[in-house]
Amino acid sequence: MCDDAIMPDMEHYPCVESLLTTLDPEHPVYCIYPHVYQRSAAAFVSGFPGRVLYAVKACAEPEVIRLLAESGVRHFDCASLVEIETVKTVFPQACCYFMVPVLLRGEARSAQKNFDVRHFVIDHPDGIKRLKSEIEMSGSVIFARLAVHHDAAMHDLSLRFGAPAEQVPALLKAIASTGAEAALAFNVGSMVTEPGAYRHAISIAAEIMSNLPFDIRLVDIGGGFPRSYPQFSMPPLDRYFEAISEAKHRLPVTAGGEILTEPGRALAAPGLSAISEVLLRKDDRLYLNDGMHGIFWELRYEGHKQFACRCYRGGERLQGKLRPFTLYGPTCDSADVLPEKVELPRDIRVGDHLEFGGLGAYSLSGRTDFNGRYSDHVVMLDSPDALPPGYSRYNQ
Repeated sequence: MCDDAIMPDMEHYPCVESLLTTLDPEHPVYCIYPHVYQRSAAAFVSGFPGRVLYAVKACAEPEVIRLLAESGVRHFDCASLVEIETVKTVFPQACCYFMVPVLLRGEARSAQKNFDVRHFVIDHPDGIKRLKSEIEMSGSVIFARLAVHHDAAMHDLSLRFGAPAEQVPALLKAIASTGAEAALAFNVGSMVTEPGAYRHAISIAAEIMSNLPFDIRLVDIGGGFPRSYPQFSMPPLDRYFEAISEAKHRLPVTAGGEILTEPGRALAAPGLSAISEVLLRKDDRLYLNDGMHGIFWELRYEGHKQFACRCYRGGERLQGKLRPFTLYGPTCDSADVLPEKVELPRDIRVGDHLEFGGLGAYSLSGRTDFNGRYSDHVVMLDSPDALPPGYSRYNQ
């Protein structure tokens, strides 16, 4: 269990209406829906046919980590010492994996010495040299990362990381020669739109493994599981799990072997919303106190262009006829504009609040303090009947 005593105090409200009535917030507020996180995390852990590692980079908010841990996530994919320390502070029993091939000098040593990290990844022979100089190889598991991509992925993660297939056997042999356990990893990409992409990548991994002179126990298939958003419908996660379950039998893993996955968005996205105030209206243009340098920074990349949205006035839901509005952030940057118009009540005005749902992934972890505009106000909405905008329609 997580150590509640080390968690900072957090404001609790039953629902967003109660929050708005009590606070009438002038600055952005970010709302955690604990029952949504618990429900979605438990479903992922029970549905995936292997070991689940939460990719902390998607959202490193301590309360989110705590909720995921309480819902069955025991393993965490970390990309820095800061992320490892955050996880271990919230959940001391966590097993952290340092799954980035490029490390700062001394990071591997500190991760193993201070946090007993035993899982690392490399994609080049120099990575093995660095690990040998810093950690105890015996008792460690070192993954060789394979570069593999599929057109169904909206972002190719193998452009930066991963070794070509023909180089991976030599890397695995070099790892084994150090006394560490050699394992295999790959990442099809981010926002994978078709389950078949995992079949493709697993078949390449299986071919590599079948020609090795030793057995592999662990195969990390990465993350990339998408979520549906308005005007951006993705297949349900069950279809991905089915495809992976079918394909994993091709992998010649040793007895007791496992496949691992590193979901970020799939676990982080559904349970967090953002509340923003309307600062100015110019006909069909609205200026908000949060924007592209803040909670919406992910919208600048290829993929979905909207989050589900609700409007409130005086703590009550604002209904009525809709019209499309262009939404601008609060900074002086001319590019601080959301990429697509959003349908909102025609009579929306200054002082009204908007709640955007489903943006737990790459939002809190990416917002900046550009122009000094920054909010760190995170609250909990505890009522089991409270749901973020779009959840019933766009969740999986």
